[in-house]
Amino acid sequence: MGRRTDPAAAACAEQPDTAVDRHWGADARRAVGYSVAFVGLLILLDWDEGTITLPRAVLWTVLGVGVLAVFLPSRVTAGEGWLAVRGLVRRRRVRTDALVTVRQGGSIAARLVLRDAYGHRVELDRRVLDANPLVWHLLDAGVRRSLDRGTLRHGTYVLRELADRIDSQEARAVLKASGLL
Repeated sequence: MGRRTDPAAAACAEQPDTAVDRHWGADARRAVGYSVAFVGLLILLDWDEGTITLPRAVLWTVLGVGVLAVFLPSRVTAGEGWLAVRGLVRRRRVRTDALVTVRQGGSIAARLVLRDAYGHRVELDRRVLDANPLVWHLLDAGVRRSLDRGTLRHGTYVLRELADRIDSQEARAVLKASGLL
């Protein structure tokens, strides 16, 4: 009987300098749960009214897939010199060692928009970087190479703010773990 391994962990084992969003699996399960609960509730209500038919059940299932599409988070993966964001339909990848601009968009859910010198663009939730220090570390290393090469011209203040916040969170966690806070 063989051991079951997580596909993300297997991918990281093949590429030792790769980091994945460690909370993505739980968030994806939560999105599937919301979708299934939504479809189940609609079908249960339709059944109770006695109006359930095959076309209506298909309609509720399609609506459930729509709910899944809304709640399913993008999967963020980072490696040495690159960052990839995989959505429901497509995967986008940017060279972090050749970044040109970094912007912060959105007021409620702050999103980070990265554009590289090759015209590629990714958009990711800033909370992914807060919750995954390894992803942040690989992005930060790529940003430093972009700064050294002189390609990163816009958005350094956004990255500085983000670095200060993540560093203070990590310092607070270390102090709390050591009992000093």
